[in-house]
Parts: sequence; C-alpha cells; structure tokens
Amino acid sequence: MGKARPRARFVRETADVRRQALIEATARCLAEKGVGGTSVRAICAHAGVSSGLLTHYFDGVDALVLATYAEVGAKVSAALDAAMEAAGDDPRDRLRACLQANFLSPVLDPDLLATWIAFWSLVKSDPKIATVHAEVYGGARAQLETLLRAAAPAMSDARIRVAAISLTALVDGLWLELCLDRSTFSPEEAQAMVEEAMRQVLAGS
Repeated sequence: MGKARPRARFVRETADVRRQALIEATARCLAEKGVGGTSVRAICAHAGVSSGLLTHYFDGVDALVLATYAEVGAKVSAALDAAMEAAGDDPRDRLRACLQANFLSPVLDPDLLATWIAFWSLVKSDPKIATVHAEVYGGARAQLETLLRAAAPAMSDARIRVAAISLTALVDGLWLELCLDRSTFSPEEAQAMVEEAMRQVLAGS
C-alpha cells in the first residue's frame, strides 16, 4: 500500500507534464505556422513525442487547439490577477494594475498575438472555439466591471457596462498595435493612455 501511492502520484504528474507539453507545442505551432500548418506531425515534432501520444490525451488536433485556447486565456488571466494582487487592496490601484498589466510581459508578446490570430480565425467556423472565445472575453469584461464597481460605487450598472467595453476596446487596440509595431508608441505611453481613460471614466461617476 505504501509503495502504490507514490507510483500513482508519479503517473499523474507524468500525464500532466505530457499533456502540458502538447498544449505548449500547439501554441508554438499556431504562432509560427498558423492554423493551416498546425498538424499532428508538427505538434508532435515540437513536443518531441509520438503521434500516438497526442491521440492518447486528446481527441485529435481540434480538441488540442481548443484546450490550448483555454490554456492561453487562463495564463493571461493569471498574469492580470497577479498584477492586481501585487497592487494591494485599493480599488483604483487594482483597476489600474489590471489595465496596465496588458502592456507588460508575459501579456505583451508578439508570439501571443500570433497565437490569438490563429484562434480568432476559427471563431466563426468552429462553435467550440467560439464558446471558449466568449468565455475568455466575457470573463475579462466581467472582471473589469467588478473592478469598476469597486472603484466607483456610485456608477450605475449601465455605465459600468459601457465603461468596461470601452476600456477593453482601448486596451485591445493598443495591445494589438504594440505587438505589431512598437515604432509608433511605447508600452509606457500605452499605459499612460489607459490611465487617462480610466481617470476620465472614474471622474464621470
């Protein structure tokens, strides 16, 4: 009995590591080759495993891409959560940290943009990807609404909703441009622009 438990833990950890390696390899393939170049062979070559291992953990490439989208979204969310945690308890500081963390590593990453573009190309054609997309972006907007509500308790729900959409659009646009080309403005300038937008939103509350 005593020997069986460590063995069971080892098997679970190995499975988790292999599954994670496949997800990370898929993200790299999507960033480098796009959806068209992301095949079983390419993913397994990146992960250094056999094709049989992929089908052991996932029901084909589509299921692996779906899991990768969810994983990438979770990593971005974790980075924003960490920034808010570091900001302390003040609601405005937490809101600011959440917005500005989009212009810091690991969120501000051209490879991440390439991966997102691959995901976005599937949203209209793959209902499962569309569902994950809605969950990722819906969750991000809901989090922003919660932060706004804490920072501006007097603001109506209708205004909070519009403010969250507006700030999200601003962040997404600046993030996209920075990932494509940093010659127009810097991450620090993007943070300053978002800071000013945040102040205007809160001043109007």
